[in-house]
Amino acid sequence: MIVAIDGPAGSGKSTVASALAERLGFRYLDTGAMYRALTWLARRNGLALDDGPALAELARAHPVSFPNDGTVEIDGEDVSAEIRETEIDRLVPVVARHHAVREVMRERQRLLGAAGDSVIEGRDIGSVVAPSAEVKVFLIANESERARRRSAERLGIGAEILADDLRRRDELDAVNTRPADDAVVLDTTELDIDDVVDSIARLVEERRP
Repeated sequence: MIVAIDGPAGSGKSTVASALAERLGFRYLDTGAMYRALTWLARRNGLALDDGPALAELARAHPVSFPNDGTVEIDGEDVSAEIRETEIDRLVPVVARHHAVREVMRERQRLLGAAGDSVIEGRDIGSVVAPSAEVKVFLIANESERARRRSAERLGIGAEILADDLRRRDELDAVNTRPADDAVVLDTTELDIDDVVDSIARLVEERRP
């Protein structure tokens, strides 16, 4: 069974998906981390981020993996901490917008998702990566709440800077950040994590084969 969780940056996707997967005993697949890891590797290798074909080849040659301990690895290296740096926040939309890159990543995501019961979160999951997912959820939240959440994750960075980054991310990600036609839209602005997880867990139980 696949649970697809989509939504813009700061809507709570990663936190909710991770908690949901732990509750259900499902595998957790953070597709955003895959693009972040590729961005990190491209920077380390000095690869131009506007070269879509070269980035796609890099992604194909160095697939991202998620060991059971929850870390994110690429090219045999644990990059769990490095991919959360603010500079990666700013650069990852540039990498993710390349069609060739997304095709390679989607292929990898489908392969990982097919390995067993999974919670997959990111962008265009319910509509493109896993259109046959049994449960599709699209999380939203107002801009100020999303900026507040990002501030809590990125200590020491000004709220205005993070709000500007969010607006820029929204513009760059807009084409890939739309709910699937059959997705359940949840506004998480006034909800805590447990409330959101409870709501999705009920959907899973209702739709479990």
